[in-house]
Amino acid sequence: MPLPIPAGPSRELLETFPNPHPQRDYRIDIRTAEFTCVCPMTGQPDFAEIRLSYTPDQRCVELKSLKLYLWSFRQEGSFHEAVTNRILEDLTAVLDPRWLRVQGDFNLRGGIKTVVTVEHGRRSTIEA
Repeated sequence: MPLPIPAGPSRELLETFPNPHPQRDYRIDIRTAEFTCVCPMTGQPDFAEIRLSYTPDQRCVELKSLKLYLWSFRQEGSFHEAVTNRILEDLTAVLDPRWLRVQGDFNLRGGIKTVVTVEHGRRSTIEA
């Protein structure tokens, strides 16, 4: 029996759900080693691990919609700095978190390694 085809990539359907403990500071860490985008200069694929850490306020991100959101960058030409900041901006818009950090750890290419880290809000009181 064939498996169902997953929904396609989407930047418009970044879904959230109510924070089950909005009265408490806690940190959610999410990692994906399967992020890809395209170099806008060469058209070659860029691969990265995207690390998200956030302290939610009223909303938490739903993981399947996050996966499809990140997948939407696969064919898009974008500089590492731009795509990392875009992820932060989009997540901040839907979550309005107390604190959010997005780190794009891009694979070595042409002898150069890039790690871009951006933050929003007050720093978490929860240690790594």
